[in-house]
Formats: sequence, C-alpha cells, structure tokens
Amino acid sequence: MRAVVVTQNEDSPSVALQEFDQTSLEGEVLIAVAWSTINFKDAMVTQARNRVARRSPLIGGVDLAGRVVSDSTGSLNVGDEVIVHGHGLGVANHGGFAEFARVPAEWVVPLPDGLSLRESMIAGTAGFTAMASFIRLTSLGITPSSGPILVTGASGGVGSTAVALLGHAGFDVVASTGKSDESAYLLSLGAREVIGREDIDDAPQKTFGTERWAGAIDCVGGATLHSILRSLRYGGVVAASGLTGGSQLETTVYPFIVRGVSLLGIDAVEMPSDQRRAIWETFSVAMPKDILDSIVDLEIGLREVPSQLERVAHGAVRGRILIDATKDEV
Repeated sequence: MRAVVVTQNEDSPSVALQEFDQTSLEGEVLIAVAWSTINFKDAMVTQARNRVARRSPLIGGVDLAGRVVSDSTGSLNVGDEVIVHGHGLGVANHGGFAEFARVPAEWVVPLPDGLSLRESMIAGTAGFTAMASFIRLTSLGITPSSGPILVTGASGGVGSTAVALLGHAGFDVVASTGKSDESAYLLSLGAREVIGREDIDDAPQKTFGTERWAGAIDCVGGATLHSILRSLRYGGVVAASGLTGGSQLETTVYPFIVRGVSLLGIDAVEMPSDQRRAIWETFSVAMPKDILDSIVDLEIGLREVPSQLERVAHGAVRGRILIDATKDEV
C-alpha cells in the first residue's frame, strides 16, 4: 500500500510517500482510508528532534475516515463507515496518511448520521476539538447573551471551526489572528469583528486588563492565553487546546480569585469513547455543512502531503488541508 512515512534521524526527519508493507500494521480493525487531513501535530512529527513521534519509521496522520475491511472482534461490520483519531494514531501508532490503517476496535467511532466521510475529515481532530470547546463553554452557562466570545488562532483549523460553530449558534464572535489578510474569510464564517493578537489585552502594564470577554476558545497558548485570562469578564471561561504560541503559561492567580474565571483544558487524544461519540453526534447537527466546506484550504492526494506538511509547520495554511487517500496518482 502507499503511505506517507516519517523516518527520524539526528538532523532532520525524512518524509516521503512510499510503498509500505500492510502486514506490519497492528490492530483488530482494518480500514480502507478514504479521507484524512493535516493537523499541526502532524507537522510537529516531521520536525528535527521533536518529542512527539514515538516510533520510527511512522506513518503520519492523527486522524482518518474510511470503511471497515475486517474486524477480528466482530463488533463492526464490513463496509461500516467510521472515524478514528486521537489515542496514539500518527504518533505512537501508524496513522491515516495511507491507503489502509489498522487500529484497536475501541478507537473506532461510527460515522454519525448526517455527516459524510469527507465532511468528517474537513473537521477532523481540529473540528472535534472546536466542538468539545464549545460544549465545555456552554456547559458552564456561557450563552449568546453573556457577551463577546474571543477565538484566538482563528484562521487555523480549530479556530476556523470554532468561529463557524459559535457564529451559527448566535454568539458575538471576535476572531483574533496574526494574519490581517484573513479578515474577510473570518467574517464570512460568522465573526462579528477581527482583531490582531496584540489587541486582546488593552492594559498589559496593569494587574488586570479591561473586562472584555465572556468566554474564549484559545488555540494558541503561551502569552496569548495569559492575555485572555487578564481580560475575561467576571465569571468568564476560556477553553484552551493549543500551544502554537508556546507551551509555557506565566500568569498570576488574580483572575481566578478576584474575577472568578475558569480555565478549561480540552483534550482530544485520550478522551473516553462514549464522550468522543457524543461530541461527533453533536457536531453532525451543530455544524452548518455549507460553512464547513468553505473551511477547506486545499484538497490533495497522498503524494502532495510531504510538501503541505511544510506549509502547516510554518503557519502558512488557512483552515483545513483535506487528503483524498483514494486519489489515483502515478
């Protein structure tokens, strides 16, 4: 089978489309991959001396959608349409950048009604993370009447989907991005206003910024998350899932003990299967399909994956890169 394989070495990992022995795949369920997509974690696996990849050589791809070919556990039927993401896919276990994949049966999520395999991978891990963030915010009482909701890293996969979900649900969405030329795109997804990264916190020299945001979905981390915490309204909530702006958080306890804000961590890797299925079911209803398709930046075959991983690593992508694993390439 064809697969995009990452091989680690001291200087720089090699990334190439090559023939791969399907019999070396591990897991009870064999899936014919129809679609996959490129996430930031996929790009991290290709970087020199990264701490993400857990094996070498490794078929990349932290998510996939396809049809069941066989299942030794008997829990799935041949032809069932399924989604797989998280756990160790594309990191510790061979992933979705291939024509076939094998995974443990407990990793498999049935494709929800109302969602196609292609649509599920326009969303992928990023859309799942955005939906999980949305659910956590609203479960703590954040509603459209609460006030403006900030989305950072808004032109990326998680951010774009979050803007669309929030806007469609009637929230007053403020999208933050470092790419000023993406304003029209973000407004078309449902943002009411687009601001720069430096505009989140209006008083960085003070103990607190102005109370601006009723809630936030943060895809950046680092100093950006610190700025959000300082400028949340009383009782505000931020759902954090990203680290493109850094993995370290330097902040104070003041927002928590004076303004009563909440910081929620969003995990898309080890979440239990029942919660994972419920989030996909909710997403299939909550996400407007016409807007979902507009998030696609590029649709490619497996051959183009290595070059597009470079673009993702350098933050040169808007929305999602969709991979058609069945595309016939010479």
